[in-house]
Amino acid sequence: MNIEIKKICCIGAGYVGGPTMAVIADNCHNIEIKVVDINKERIEKWNSNNLKELPIYEPGLSEIIKRRRGQNLYFTTQVENAIAEADMIFLSVNTPTKTHGIGAGKASDLKWIEASARQVSKYASGDTIVVEKSTLPVKTAETIKKILYDCKTTNNDKKNFYVLSNPEFLAEGSAISDLQNPDRVLIGGEDDFAIEALSRIYLNWVQPENIIKTNLWSSELSKLTANAFLAQRISSINAISAFCEASGADVNEVAKAVGMDSRIGSKFLNAGPGFGGSCFKKDILNLVYLCQFYNLNEVADYWQKVIDLNFWQQKRISNLIVQKLFGTLYNKKIGILGFSFKANTNDTRESPAIQLCRDLIDEGADLLIYDPAVDSKQISSDLKQTSRVDNKVGTGNWQSVSNVYEATKDCDALVIATEWEEFRFLDFEIISHNMRSPSWIFDTRNIINLEKANQFNLNIWSVGKS
Repeated sequence: MNIEIKKICCIGAGYVGGPTMAVIADNCHNIEIKVVDINKERIEKWNSNNLKELPIYEPGLSEIIKRRRGQNLYFTTQVENAIAEADMIFLSVNTPTKTHGIGAGKASDLKWIEASARQVSKYASGDTIVVEKSTLPVKTAETIKKILYDCKTTNNDKKNFYVLSNPEFLAEGSAISDLQNPDRVLIGGEDDFAIEALSRIYLNWVQPENIIKTNLWSSELSKLTANAFLAQRISSINAISAFCEASGADVNEVAKAVGMDSRIGSKFLNAGPGFGGSCFKKDILNLVYLCQFYNLNEVADYWQKVIDLNFWQQKRISNLIVQKLFGTLYNKKIGILGFSFKANTNDTRESPAIQLCRDLIDEGADLLIYDPAVDSKQISSDLKQTSRVDNKVGTGNWQSVSNVYEATKDCDALVIATEWEEFRFLDFEIISHNMRSPSWIFDTRNIINLEKANQFNLNIWSVGKS
């Protein structure tokens, strides 16, 4: 059997669906791609003539959108029509952690996956390949297949569905590069012709040896495992950073020595305020839940510790700031540089800066927050507190500012929370003039030039350095 893919529908216009479909459209001009979402505001932003208004900031994304939108790439709220026309449908919807019910706080909430599968079963026609693109628990494909086939049988439809798992391995901030030059493309499935159909799409720009074909369950678990291993490395180096501070070692020197071991490698060995983003915490908690479900409690406890240590690192840094500022933040201003969870993205989900800012506000600090890509509306949503500019000191206020040096005005401390490139080249003369003495800079990312900073009577704390 052979299915020629002429039209693709992607359900979900978020961080995975939008960039992934843009790169496919850019490499497969003969395929018409429709990215659909029920969020009208999000679709309007994808269709905006002002490319700076795209809902996602990723280097290189706006250039692809400019090239392909209206050619073979479309963004629409017309979900039913796009499903009906499609030969292949990607499920790229959100799968947040459940907030209540069985597995609350750990298990993935699959309500949007189920809703999408029901839409596909209702509106699809003929032979359709359904591709899991969202990060999902192991055996989710089984649920999708059951929904598709049961609805087909109930309605006596002449439809056939073939389910594949094709997890994304994107790092936000470099998603376009990751999609254009992937380490690997993983395709899991039970139907060889469906696997080959998806493989042929990727072969337009991916080398054959970089396409891995597995069964469904191995594909689903590989994504959870990859994120768990990466997060584990971050928690590990952060644990060592605390020991470096106590012992007089330098975490950068330790990481370099360890990373030169070919069995370990140098990536994800940068100490910092902890991991963030939409996947790491969610996927590890899901892994913990699944291990508990299968009575692998020791394994579950192991992975839970990765999460626990990440939270400990965030609290350790906020406590240290309070300690260095004489044990109180009352009547003190603190500048926060960076709010996104990492550089080159406007994504703030699980950003370490959120917990850090909340802790400082609870201690009575007035924060001046600057991030090149995150607006005040998003900051307000994450902090669950509107910006207040008033004369009440010590009540825990915050406001968004437009540049680095505005964030240092009359401040007692400056906290570098995200590794944006512009924060590597700060003018310490201006900063020392703006700040109130004794002035502190807390570099949670190890990116500033300590030698230059020390020339201007600034007290410096860098993670992992004594």
